[in-house]
Amino acid sequence: MEWPSVEFDNRHPADVADHLENVGPEEQLKILQESPPEEAAEYVVEMERHDREDLLSRLSGTFVADILSEMSPDDAADILDDLDREQRSEIFKHIDRKDAALINDLLKFDPDSAGGVMNTEILVLDRKLTVDQAVSLIRKGAEDIEVPYYAYVVDEYRHLKGVLSLRDLMLARSGTRLQDLLHDQHLIYVAYNEDKEEVAKLIGRYDLLALPVVDLEQRILGIVTVDDVIDIIQEEASEDLQTMVGAGSDETIDSPWQYSVKKRAPWLVMNLFTSAVSAWVVHLFEGTIAQMSVLAVLMPIVANQAGNTGQQSLAVMIRQLALERFDRRKVWSAVLREARIGLLNGIGLSFLVFCAIFMWTDNLTLSLVVGIALGGDMLLGAVAGASIPLVLKEMGRDPAQASSIFLTMLTDSAGFFFFLGMATFIFT
Repeated sequence: MEWPSVEFDNRHPADVADHLENVGPEEQLKILQESPPEEAAEYVVEMERHDREDLLSRLSGTFVADILSEMSPDDAADILDDLDREQRSEIFKHIDRKDAALINDLLKFDPDSAGGVMNTEILVLDRKLTVDQAVSLIRKGAEDIEVPYYAYVVDEYRHLKGVLSLRDLMLARSGTRLQDLLHDQHLIYVAYNEDKEEVAKLIGRYDLLALPVVDLEQRILGIVTVDDVIDIIQEEASEDLQTMVGAGSDETIDSPWQYSVKKRAPWLVMNLFTSAVSAWVVHLFEGTIAQMSVLAVLMPIVANQAGNTGQQSLAVMIRQLALERFDRRKVWSAVLREARIGLLNGIGLSFLVFCAIFMWTDNLTLSLVVGIALGGDMLLGAVAGASIPLVLKEMGRDPAQASSIFLTMLTDSAGFFFFLGMATFIFT
């Protein structure tokens, strides 16, 4: 995609960010320097994390500060959080004291919490204001705050007392006080220390455009908007997909290769050890395999089918944990559901494999051994695939973290042991 180096007036910031990620350092610097600060800020926000870090590391603290000053505090905090302490300190020297205070407050929150993703540029309204006064304040502050989907009504201590939509305000009778419009509301809000996944679930469950974030005394701190939630959902989905197989949760094709090696190598070493367990199980039955070489041909059938069964259960369970609040009774009953599915599929496929092997070898006993081993391992795969994320969750770990590696070890080792163990018992 060939674009002029600086003519981006009609381009969406996300498209310009893509262009910046694919040009050299000198071209990147030229584009940013020749763009208005507010536009340069939008471009930087849309860039991939690793490309953005690399770009900002080559810019002066003054220049970066000018760009960050044009961003909303939550975006600026997210970007600064990725930089090393020395560079962050240099940038803060050149940021306006008020902006720096807002950003510093946000940096104190866990980046994976509601406080870490909220926007503090909001307009709160005293409950004693009239509708006319509220509308006037919204009009005056609309350009400097997050899009005002809702009006957040507070008392004199900034405690959240109610939420009114703009429609409520537009239809209310002139002169009516805001507190008279609230009635007995069931307030939906989230504490600042709640996980950002929970924020996404609440916004999705109640079809909200924004969700207020409060402190432990129910004083409003900021809001999380639906566009933030879309980013959270996309991020969590990609993290789950990548961590299942031991890749870095935030890796992209633009990540430095050294970073990817560092993230993946430990899990590859772990996979080496789990594979060694399966190899050791096969070694235990070396004599049986030597007597019946056909067993070596049939082993992958048992292991692969069980592994695939387990991956299906694993994917369903991780999706469930990502979409709903963790409920021990519900999720463990889901394990029994997966066990039933694994059992029924195992019976059906075992019969097909039994028939196929009997037609091929004309050996009834061997066919039975393979069929029974296949069915048993598929049942194990279904139970293990559903259980591993729950065990990791109970341990306080990411349910998706390398779960595929642990699942493969169980299905391969148990499948080989069960299959070769039966064959050894019957044929020797």
